[in-house]
Amino acid sequence: MRKTIVAVSVATAALAVPSLAAAQTAAAPASPHTITGNVGLYSDYRFRGITQTFAKPALQGGFDYAHSSGFYAGNWNSNVNSGAGFPGGNLEMDFYGGWKQTWGDFGLDVGAIYYFYPGTNAGATIPFSPANNRTGTVQTGKIDNTEVYVGGSWKFLSLKYFHVVSDYFGTPETKNSHYLDFGVNYDLGNGWGINGHIGSLKFKNMNNANYTDWKIGVTKDLNGWILGAAFITTNAKGDCNQGQFYCFSNGSINLANPSGVDKTRDAGKSTVVLSVSKTF
Repeated sequence: MRKTIVAVSVATAALAVPSLAAAQTAAAPASPHTITGNVGLYSDYRFRGITQTFAKPALQGGFDYAHSSGFYAGNWNSNVNSGAGFPGGNLEMDFYGGWKQTWGDFGLDVGAIYYFYPGTNAGATIPFSPANNRTGTVQTGKIDNTEVYVGGSWKFLSLKYFHVVSDYFGTPETKNSHYLDFGVNYDLGNGWGINGHIGSLKFKNMNNANYTDWKIGVTKDLNGWILGAAFITTNAKGDCNQGQFYCFSNGSINLANPSGVDKTRDAGKSTVVLSVSKTF
């Protein structure tokens, strides 16, 4: 009789061990660290409504780290075109960090971002057109930019303010320029979504350079791959016949016309951007 009791006790203990281990595993807290990556292909890279790739395709990608406390950091990259204001360069690298948190339907995001363009060197000064009512230089030396930002959100609406704490993308005497971004991102269900945006740039000490940009788009989630189409337009002054600020050239010399560049473009002209992207 005693042997039977002991045997049953041992068997019960043996069965309890894996159950206890499973319970301990299930109770293990989730990691406070999250790392994600992203990649995307776009028919044009538009930054605040202005083409950065001379209306050519862009391959983009980066990674993000987030902590459960709300702190985050990341890096994002894209090809750019030297004729879009990045002489000697063809790559944009963004580095950012901050803190964000949500309380029910409300959210707050504060941080800073640094835009870096390796290899850029504007070199000699570039005079303004008389249409800008200012003489001087557009860019000198390397091209970069540093901004701090604060944003708030409610459900599918967001508002974010960016303040420039350096010269704005290498343009002298433009510290304290700022950009205000109002966005809408609404989930329609079944993988469909719509998004919209209105942004306004105030370019410090630069006549003829302030503008507003608009975007309206639609997305479709196909097994984690996001297909997108967006109409983007601006009122940026880019008339090349008048030599306006947002008239970009591709920077290459036309051998048939050595005195001029072979192509120019209104950098804020309306366009439709198609895209495919994925976060993993």
